[in-house]
Amino acid sequence: MPFDITHRRSLLERYANAWLEVGIENLRREYPHRPNLYIAEPGPYRTHRERHPVFFGSYDWHSCVEMYWLMIRIMRLVPGLPAEAAARSAVESLLTAEGMTQELETFRDPAAGGMERPYGWGWYLTLTSELATWDDPDARRWHARATPLAEFFAERYVAWLPKLHYPQRVGMHANTAFGLARSWDWATLRTDAGDGVLLDAIREAAIRLFGEDADYPAHYEPSGADFLSGALAEAELMSLVLPADAFSTWLDRFLPGIAASQPDVLFEPVAVTDTSDGQLAHLEGLNLSRAAAFVTLADRLQAGDPRIPPMLAAAERHADASLAQATGSDYMVEHWLAAYAVLLLGQ
Repeated sequence: MPFDITHRRSLLERYANAWLEVGIENLRREYPHRPNLYIAEPGPYRTHRERHPVFFGSYDWHSCVEMYWLMIRIMRLVPGLPAEAAARSAVESLLTAEGMTQELETFRDPAAGGMERPYGWGWYLTLTSELATWDDPDARRWHARATPLAEFFAERYVAWLPKLHYPQRVGMHANTAFGLARSWDWATLRTDAGDGVLLDAIREAAIRLFGEDADYPAHYEPSGADFLSGALAEAELMSLVLPADAFSTWLDRFLPGIAASQPDVLFEPVAVTDTSDGQLAHLEGLNLSRAAAFVTLADRLQAGDPRIPPMLAAAERHADASLAQATGSDYMVEHWLAAYAVLLLGQ
């Protein structure tokens, strides 16, 4: 069976309820956690949950955002699951108006600086756009609560991007291209509503930072704690920014070996030796984020393009390597990996 949308959706339906249950557990699990703190002066400071009453679970802030998105996406695509009622109750009890007011206050604090930029910002805008486009009464209520923080992040993006002269191409949270790609859908919705400032800022930054790239050295990937491919994250962003014909030409220049599944290391799954090690565990995510990116890129090329079959074949190999780890593995994997599984299978 080809790794087409029918096959991917069948896999999503197989795992969906288990992933929804792990999402519920992660939202409510306060410990262990890894707070992201900027301390500007001596004295007492609020606890992680006091600062983040909505996104306190799932080990760290951005992973908790991912879990909310995972749950919303699954309930939207696979309605009527046994865990759906519990999932709706969990989101309603935590994503409150009061809680979101505190979340916004935390990020408005000057001491927060660029906290969660761009990875957490991008995932948060992904969550907000998911809520905005789901025709569901609960989603409409949650979207209204979530929107002020999304607007704040958009303002911060617009102020920050012109200052960014050099992108980060790393395979972890600071990756510039991945954060911008995760923000694209929300920026598009705002453009459709008459406010194109963020979309224009993302497009300008992407073309300025990545438009002339060629012969990307993907044979050096991965680094030891990557959960993103710098090569594929950049290509995915440019597939959003450029017209189809221009993107096809850009991709041929950027990764000229795709049709021949080259470089080998980009097309074969990575080995994970210890899922209890938070850094080594990232490599499970690299398998799934690569798979998701390969599917996205294949979808954005013209039918019949010789690069499509090797990318879909690579996506399937990567998915086979790590999908089963999203539940039943160590918490260092379970607190986030299912989001990348849904990013892959929920396209």
